[in-house]
Amino acid sequence: MKCYCSPRRYNYQRGEKRSSCEAKPKQTMKYISKGPDETKEIGFRLGRLLRPGDVVGLYGELGSGKTTLVKGIARALGIEDKDIVSASFTIIADYNTTPPFSHIDLYRIEKDSELDDIGFWDQIGSDSISVIEWAEKAEGRLPEKMVKVRLKSLGEEMREITIEGRNEKDWDNL
Repeated sequence: MKCYCSPRRYNYQRGEKRSSCEAKPKQTMKYISKGPDETKEIGFRLGRLLRPGDVVGLYGELGSGKTTLVKGIARALGIEDKDIVSASFTIIADYNTTPPFSHIDLYRIEKDSELDDIGFWDQIGSDSISVIEWAEKAEGRLPEKMVKVRLKSLGEEMREITIEGRNEKDWDNL
């Protein structure tokens, strides 16, 4: 797993480069995962940083590793891998953790009105952590402060994972 931070920042007062992983709010972190275990580990690291009320939107093509990343996030909350499955058929899967965890999969959603019908808005924010696969299906209506994770397949098991939206203080812990 490699981490690539962008853009590089310079400390002009001292005339030196900052560490490549120092970041400002809305900084982008990019990882290259060589397989499912590394994708889960990236999810686990992100999951350790999440707090009640956080929303994570996952973006990527079918098979890009979204559910695998969710397994890592869930593990950080004490949920076993085997308990996390694609929520495509149930759409919303709630887990009784502290804080509560919701795994939401919008793959089958076709209209905005369906989000209201399934109680989507009741799952977001408050005291729970919500992770949304296919977040683009609710784009524009999701919280501005949400964490956006983009997954891109680079081959059979290799993935590019881009994370945006954590605060500067959190980057050293990811």
